[in-house]
Amino acid sequence: MNGINRQTEPASFVTVASAATKRRAFIKFGSARADRIMTIASPIGLLLLWECAGWIGLLDQRYFPRPSTIFMALETLAVSGELWTHTKASLLRLLIGFLVGGIPALGIGIAMGLSRALRLIVDPIIAATYPIPKSAILPLLLLIFGLDEGSKIAMVAIGVFYPMAINTTAGVLTINKAYFEVGTHFKASRWQMFKTIALPGALPLIMTGTKLGIGFGLVLIALAEMVGAKAGLGYMIWNSWELLAVETMYVGILVIAAIGSALTFLFNEIEWLLVPWNRAR
Repeated sequence: MNGINRQTEPASFVTVASAATKRRAFIKFGSARADRIMTIASPIGLLLLWECAGWIGLLDQRYFPRPSTIFMALETLAVSGELWTHTKASLLRLLIGFLVGGIPALGIGIAMGLSRALRLIVDPIIAATYPIPKSAILPLLLLIFGLDEGSKIAMVAIGVFYPMAINTTAGVLTINKAYFEVGTHFKASRWQMFKTIALPGALPLIMTGTKLGIGFGLVLIALAEMVGAKAGLGYMIWNSWELLAVETMYVGILVIAAIGSALTFLFNEIEWLLVPWNRAR
């Protein structure tokens, strides 16, 4: 009997352990599923509350039209093609401004992280100019570039540059010095140091700066388009305010919010691919 018990005990233990593992996996899956449901349900719930408050008269429809009315206006603008014209103009300016501001920010940020001398020279300039409200710079940009595309692209580039440069520098500075010592020991060139140590090590904070920069750029492009533009979501919002077309104004705000959410999701996916060692955090 003792021999039989000794043989059956391991099997029982394996069965219990397997059941516990499945239960933990189920709980984990249920938790992730609940998170997704809450993420989707929270904005939908807010819209439903807004709709109900509009129907029972808690909100003034002149200033807070019901979401159903806003979505009807969105459909009308989409069918007419006007919405796509404004959205395309804003996205093009945002893309060009992101490249113009982001690429130099990436290079300068990594160089500042690698070079203490350069950091001592450039960091005070960034610290002094970063707090300046970007809306205060717009008149100067209009004076330099005029009312054409240059002022709007420059506005986005400035907004993208600072978060990316600051976060990239911080990312390089957080890398363990031992990695650079190993590179020096093996006589790695500056390019090899950049490619194999500085850039991969700083990627998590670079992606953070990128997401902050693209969001800031989206805010600034809407602001810049309110002055001297004939197309763009910012122009559409400002023009609808002048015409008291409140639903159209909300459509512009809604589309900007949707673009911001889509870009954040896109960069989260890119980060998931480029920074696999950071996924579990």
